[in-house]
Amino acid sequence: MSASDFAKIPVTIVTGFLGAGKTTVIRNLLENAGGRRLALIINEFGDVGVDGDILRACGVEACPEENIVELANGCICCTVADDFAPAIETLLSLPQRPDHIVIETSGLALPKPLVKAFDWPAIRSRLTVDAVVAVVDGAAVAAGRFADDPEKLLAQRAEDLAIDHDNPLEEVYTDQLLCADLIILNKTDLMDADSIARVSAEIEAAVPRAVRIVETREGKVAAEILLGLKASAEDDLANRPSHHDGEEDHDHEDFDSFALPVGAIADAPAFIAQLQSIASAHDVLRIKGFLEVSGKPMRLLVQGVGARFRHHFDGAWPAHAPRASSLVFIGEKGMDRQAITRALASSL
Repeated sequence: MSASDFAKIPVTIVTGFLGAGKTTVIRNLLENAGGRRLALIINEFGDVGVDGDILRACGVEACPEENIVELANGCICCTVADDFAPAIETLLSLPQRPDHIVIETSGLALPKPLVKAFDWPAIRSRLTVDAVVAVVDGAAVAAGRFADDPEKLLAQRAEDLAIDHDNPLEEVYTDQLLCADLIILNKTDLMDADSIARVSAEIEAAVPRAVRIVETREGKVAAEILLGLKASAEDDLANRPSHHDGEEDHDHEDFDSFALPVGAIADAPAFIAQLQSIASAHDVLRIKGFLEVSGKPMRLLVQGVGARFRHHFDGAWPAHAPRASSLVFIGEKGMDRQAITRALASSL
């Protein structure tokens, strides 16, 4: 047994808002791991394991399927004892010890409570947080999706002193930035130079310490940039402020999610156009899932952020499972499930 068998395993936490490109960043990392043995913990918000299926489909030697642990429909930062600790035990008991563990958080998760979990004695003795990486949808931020209008807010305050000024989306977004050791400004191909400079400046102003911002498109970031930052974030919590500091717990009651089954579709572009209409009409933040297209042997992966959608055939349907088309819808509390269900049914 060598000294490396007793060394702490570095862990990279990949956080970021819904649809920012976390899974794409991780998939690119798996395909360019540089000889590292990687393991993954994927924490999704919703009933269908879309992100896990995407990453398992990579089939790369750096991270075989048994090195991927998926925790669906929950938040590991809220359920350390029930979910996170057992997931860690599963990975550490693998015949080949991973060189590095990557955790993809839910798009609705606050990263700081997860970093705090590394203070648990059984975890601290064996793992260290190499870095928290925040992935940002640059195009969405450039469009003002997470920024409050100060003048409008002041006008509302004057009219109604009882108004709730909190914006949960803004809090989630800024908490992810405030906890980060590295910020990936993704989707810069959808931005012009002025927008990139403006969003970068806004991020730098929001984060009270020096954090590197890396501009990228399609989530392509070299492993040498993502891994090996040696931040030991669990020992640096005081420099990672949060809107929820001082709270014993946090929850996700500001958001709703549900999955809907979908039959085989005949015309993919027309169906995507209907999904865009549904997202716009019902303020859906995120739509993702796999669809069966009539006459096609491969499954169609659909990823929507607001009314912006991408889709492609990502691989064959698993041989051991039926062709079960399904979509996950994620939005703020009060999202009208019945209306969305009716609208989806009318498009089939």
